[in-house]
Amino acid sequence: MDLSNYTTEQLNQLKKDIDQEINGRRKEDARKAQQELKQVAERYGFNLGDLVGTQSPRTRSKGKVRFQHPSDPEKTWSGRGRKPGWIKEWEGSGRSVEELRVA
Repeated sequence: MDLSNYTTEQLNQLKKDIDQEINGRRKEDARKAQQELKQVAERYGFNLGDLVGTQSPRTRSKGKVRFQHPSDPEKTWSGRGRKPGWIKEWEGSGRSVEELRVA
């Protein structure tokens, strides 16, 4: 396929269309594979969950509390990720986040 006559805009659109098609086909392939696996499991008297186990979504711990609001103990922050609004307000008032550190 000769792509040299396409504009950058046309190539970007083509790439987007191809990516959408690939994603759609992968989903369809996964659905078909799951259906085939289910049929095989049932042929042997199992359900698919018996053979592959059920996968629960991965849960992350919130992390150890490192900062806590002095007047509202429900407001905490582990120091990881984006700063919560109350921390930003605290710093915006000229105070240091270190004042909120839990011992």
